[in-house]
Amino acid sequence: MGFTIYQMDVKSAFLYSTIEEKVYVHQPPGFVNPAHPNKVYKVIKALYGLHQAPRAWYETLSYFLMENGLKRGIIDNTLFIKKKKSDIMLVQVYVDDIIFGSTKKSMCIEFEELKQQPDGIFISQDKYVADILKKFDFLSIRTATTPIESNKPLVKDEDGVDVDVHVYRSMIGSLMYLTASRPDIMFAVCACARFQVTPKASHLNAVKRIFRYLKHQPKLGLWYPRDSPFELEAYLDSDYGGASLDRKSTTGGCQFLGRRLISWQCKK
Repeated sequence: MGFTIYQMDVKSAFLYSTIEEKVYVHQPPGFVNPAHPNKVYKVIKALYGLHQAPRAWYETLSYFLMENGLKRGIIDNTLFIKKKKSDIMLVQVYVDDIIFGSTKKSMCIEFEELKQQPDGIFISQDKYVADILKKFDFLSIRTATTPIESNKPLVKDEDGVDVDVHVYRSMIGSLMYLTASRPDIMFAVCACARFQVTPKASHLNAVKRIFRYLKHQPKLGLWYPRDSPFELEAYLDSDYGGASLDRKSTTGGCQFLGRRLISWQCKK
């Protein structure tokens, strides 16, 4: 039938689904709540090693696929089908491995969020950006031109107002997934992630600024030019005692591909 076939693997698949059963774990090193050191954590999201993780992941993925127009197979429940007039798309799921194909290539391109053009490949998660902006009710917020304030470093702020730790961690987790195609928010997200144990209002405001920046630039992605050679180069920039919390040295790196910076651009 002239199918165009693709195969993909989902990174950290078991970390994205919600656990319905009651599962408790000891507080891991570095995340011990000083106010309640003898208590345990209730697991909300799946973890690798849990028996419930594969089923929870499949239920989460199935719900997402069916919400986006695919129907589950009657005989094979891991097969999902989407029809559009005379064209058909099939998605076969095996845990975190997915193979999909269609009689119409545009349906595959829409599914994978990857644009292949004659002069290169563009990878973007703009649909995911729209989803998390809607999830955390940030569709009507004012925008920001940078993901973090350069002249206002984040500190522990022990006297600050406490915020909902579950919402804070959920926002951080959503942003961490986005860093795969958005290196421009990597530093800001990692800086905010350091305060997941006892987040304060100042830390939440910093996270909200990242979302405001995403609303300002929702369609950025990674652009890989076709004529770039395979020679890989890199440089590293570092300082001495630049971290405001512990006075450790900080570093920043950026990869070059064939003497050309791998750029992230806005493609419509």
